[in-house]
Amino acid sequence: MPVCPNCKYEYVPGITICPDCNTPLVDAIDLNNYSELSEEDWVLVYTSFSEIDADMLKENLESAGISASVLSQKDSSFPAPGDLSTIKLFVKKADVPETLEFIQEVKGKPFGSEKDADE
Repeated sequence: MPVCPNCKYEYVPGITICPDCNTPLVDAIDLNNYSELSEEDWVLVYTSFSEIDADMLKENLESAGISASVLSQKDSSFPAPGDLSTIKLFVKKADVPETLEFIQEVKGKPFGSEKDADE
């Protein structure tokens, strides 16, 4: 199956360009030798209770050329009102300083600040 070397998504035969990032698809990626997927290379830089918030931030980072990944621990089978899960945003270690600066600029407060948006 064709796969995007950038997004790592597989597509049905016949698709030649990734609809997400417009990268030409390749026949296969050797995931065993692909260092980009190593857990040690990714750092948690942002947490949220809103999946939309994390996804929007991820899209903004990627449009700035920073690879990002969202981990959602949302359990839709848990019968409780509200959203009790934490959504985590990860970037590569090399991109952490630029990412934190970007998040501070977008969110308007320093990384790790417990300050409410009302203040």
